[in-house]
Amino acid sequence: MDVQRLKDSFARVAVHGDAVPLFFYSDLFLRNPETRALFPVSMAIQRDRLVKALAAVVSNVDNLDAVTGFVQALGRDHRKFGALPEHYGAVGASLLATLAYFNGEAWTPDLAADWKAAYEIVAGVMLDAAREDEQMRPASWEATVVAHELRSFDIAVFRLSLPDPVGFVPGQYVSITSSLRPRLWRMYSIANAPRPDGTMDFHVRMVDGGTLSMVLTRGLTVGSRLTLGPPAGVLTYDHSTARDVLLVAGSTGLAPLKAILEQIAGLPDPPRTHLFFGARRAEGLYDLPDLEKMAAGLHWLTVTAAASDDPRYQGERGLLPDVVARSGSWRDHDAYICGPGAMVESTVGRLTTMGVPQGQIHTEEFGWSEA
Repeated sequence: MDVQRLKDSFARVAVHGDAVPLFFYSDLFLRNPETRALFPVSMAIQRDRLVKALAAVVSNVDNLDAVTGFVQALGRDHRKFGALPEHYGAVGASLLATLAYFNGEAWTPDLAADWKAAYEIVAGVMLDAAREDEQMRPASWEATVVAHELRSFDIAVFRLSLPDPVGFVPGQYVSITSSLRPRLWRMYSIANAPRPDGTMDFHVRMVDGGTLSMVLTRGLTVGSRLTLGPPAGVLTYDHSTARDVLLVAGSTGLAPLKAILEQIAGLPDPPRTHLFFGARRAEGLYDLPDLEKMAAGLHWLTVTAAASDDPRYQGERGLLPDVVARSGSWRDHDAYICGPGAMVESTVGRLTTMGVPQGQIHTEEFGWSEA
């Protein structure tokens, strides 16, 4: 494959924005009407994810090892949709048709052959991961709500019970759907380390226009049923470094970091850990009482809460990256950051400027988890 030719051709396609996934899915559903049933009624989020996935793969096409884990996770995750091996051929045909259309006269037989080869590699990795996963666990899990609490107007914390355990690592996320929003999946971080009883906690903020987040925050009661997809994600704790730990959580980005915090608490000799928890207003610090209770009983844990836009708040004030930066030197820490994209990006930039090596800064690599 001519790597640069692939990247150049994708750049020509990407400038067309939303028209690209619209063309792709229209072509897929016209050629293969049966595939429409695999997707939600509203395709807006799904269209956005297609472009993100393509961009992630193409940007690393000369080093596919860098995205192997991501591609494998896609293969495992697509099992929950009911994706079959024959669907991969249909997707490949529509993908090539889309690339040809938006490349126009620049589309040549050689370029088509490059894309066909690249897709076959990616599809092969996805299929292998799906087949392997099929031997190990179900495609999805049915769960029952056993507790649900509205912590603020737009934030809920709830607990799920499952008949079969979901094997996950603290910091990972799962996709969730509800029969009230059929085939509409969203990704949410698990807010606890694995428990003997297999229960799982989630922190969900109601997103403006978010049809599923509205159900999860205000439409659930004890006994409600949800369906979960397989766990995924790379924001996981590396205890082999023996460094102290910095956790930076914005809003419900706290969920995976609280899971990591529980994992650290279970170690024989936990490292010193500092958790920063931020929100715009005091009521957004929805889990602060529980965090302060944890800190009171764990000598190695310090919790700092901050509100960026609440003059009545008596604690730390300011944007979370600023609060973190003025609170210490973090060069000798492993940093784990989760929350709104702008906050994560700003915090990573600030820590890098302060001399924290990139290898010690951990975020959710592809940013698909809606914590």
